[in-house]
Parts: sequence; structure tokens; C-alpha cells
Amino acid sequence: MSRRPFRIGRSRTGLGLFATRPIKKRSRIAEYKGPLLTTKQANKIEANGNRYLYEVNSRWTIDGSPRSNIARYANHSCNPNAETYNVKLRVFIRALRNIKPGEEIVYDYGIDYLKNVIGRSNCKCSRCRKRRNRRAVELRLKRKRRAARLARERRKTRKMKRLKSRG
Repeated sequence: MSRRPFRIGRSRTGLGLFATRPIKKRSRIAEYKGPLLTTKQANKIEANGNRYLYEVNSRWTIDGSPRSNIARYANHSCNPNAETYNVKLRVFIRALRNIKPGEEIVYDYGIDYLKNVIGRSNCKCSRCRKRRNRRAVELRLKRKRRAARLARERRKTRKMKRLKSRG
């Protein structure tokens, strides 16, 4: 049996991190490792397309691009089963709930990542908050239009009744 509770495998977004055995809620899964960079250094390499930068705080960023950084394979989800947390300048991933073997380990990269990296396109998670928000807006708009149509019909009906009563 593997010492690690996860493996790297194919996911719907490329490569992902998958549980190989049950992982209990609040268990530490992996450390996000890589060279520690200043914000200035991170901004330079981000401009070159590095997608594995993890901002620890306003001064420090971890460059998680080395392949030895297993945590870099944890993908984004708007409905995560894991989260990140900092201990000084180190970053760890832990389970938010019990995770079953074979389940992909995912955490929410945050709204800044969605805005700056993914941009206008939706993330590829099945429970994308952008898609859910768009659906909610469309549903509210549909309800408003229906309410306006019903109000117009009621006014028209009242007007017709008034005209009949006069006539």
C-alpha cells in the first residue's frame, strides 16, 4: 500500500490528485512546495505564464511549478473537498470532509484566480459558481419578466371590465 493517501491521474481538467484510500476530515493531505519568491519576483514569472504560484501573503509567494510539488496537481472546484491553510510561510492542503478512495482532491482557488487566470470562461468544475450565478440571474430575470407580463394582463383585464361596466 502506498505511503501517500493520493495518486496523480487523469481528470476532466488534465492531471489531478486522487485519493488512494479514505482520507478523514481535517487530515493533512500534502504540502504545497517550491521556491519562496518575493511578490516582485512572482509578478515577473507570472507574466511568463507560470500557473503554479501560490500567494502566501502580501510579501511572499510559493512557486509550485517543480514537478516534485505533488500538491500542484490538486485542481480547482467551486464545491471543494479540501482547503489550503498556512503555517508561517508553508502551505498545506487538508480535507474539508471525508474523502473516498478514487475521489479527486480539489480545493477552491478563490475568486481572484477565477477572475485573473480563468477570465470570462467558466472553470471546468461540475459545480462552477460562475455558471450557478449566471443561472440564478437568468432565473430571476425570467421571474421578473413573467411577473411583469402577469401585471400587464391584470391591468388589461381590469381595463376591459371597466369599459364593459360603462358601456
